[in-house]
Amino acid sequence: MLYPLVRRCLFTLDAERAHRLTLRALRIAGHLPPTTIPGDPVSLLDLQFPNRVGLAAGFDKIGEAVNGIGRLGFGFIEVGTVTPRPQSGLAAPRLFRLAGQKALINRMGFPNDGADACALRLRRRRFRGVVGVNIGKNADTPMERATDDYLAALRAVHGVADYVALNISSPNTASLRELHEERHLKPLLDAMVRERDRLNRASGRKRLPLLLKISPDLDRPMLEGVSVVVRESGIDGVIAANTTVQRPGVPEGSEAGGLSGEPLHALAMETIVLLRALLGPNFPIVGVGGIDSPASAASLRNAGADLVQLYTGLVYQGPRLIRACVAALQ
Repeated sequence: MLYPLVRRCLFTLDAERAHRLTLRALRIAGHLPPTTIPGDPVSLLDLQFPNRVGLAAGFDKIGEAVNGIGRLGFGFIEVGTVTPRPQSGLAAPRLFRLAGQKALINRMGFPNDGADACALRLRRRRFRGVVGVNIGKNADTPMERATDDYLAALRAVHGVADYVALNISSPNTASLRELHEERHLKPLLDAMVRERDRLNRASGRKRLPLLLKISPDLDRPMLEGVSVVVRESGIDGVIAANTTVQRPGVPEGSEAGGLSGEPLHALAMETIVLLRALLGPNFPIVGVGGIDSPASAASLRNAGADLVQLYTGLVYQGPRLIRACVAALQ
């Protein structure tokens, strides 16, 4: 009952400033003792997830508030996107609310202080759930060197991540989505799997799952091609989907960037349904996009997602959404 008042206050502020204040509060909350995570455990990717509901990448970009976020009831938290080198991202303003549509548009551009700094923070975490790290390339890295950036980020976080997600689908880094094309995707995934296996052998680690975060804007032939490369490469799962450059149900003249929230839900559903058909019944899929109620979480689960992630729904519905979704997916 308290959150509507909190939201009213936060919505008087610029969206990015409100987000920073929220993270600051969660950092403070992280000094309190850990709490019991609700729900029934789920075994997937050789990991034990305390429940099926996670926080999507983009909320805690640098891994600064994992302990506090963990107190809200998430079974897993995905931090990032982090890049090998620090970068400031795109110019502000770069985060916009569309309150009438329960949506956000962002053109953040991966602002972060580098994969090494994120790894240092995660080594000190007390959150007892699963923590994934979402990685990407630096904006000034040429596309022909993109694989080098993903490899460098993987090396930096290998020792602290429970899984690593490869972000090739943000619309806010120039040409990044070209990595969905087979000529780019196959060598990228092959190189990542080889390096992951080498790092595992060197460290004595049994397994580090690699997941690919996919755009919701791919047509069926492109998604079919991505699915073939994913299965052949030996990576462990996919996350569907990232933000969209489409504007379903959004007024004309909206800001440039990636759209998330309620208008994304149908696109995410379509992507998950097709991926499940293409990848088979047992390939791990994490569903994200427009979850703002237990019913919408269940709809992604029914579409074929094994786990789900929240972000924009939290902005509009508040933390109670987390436990409600956990209960709906048990």
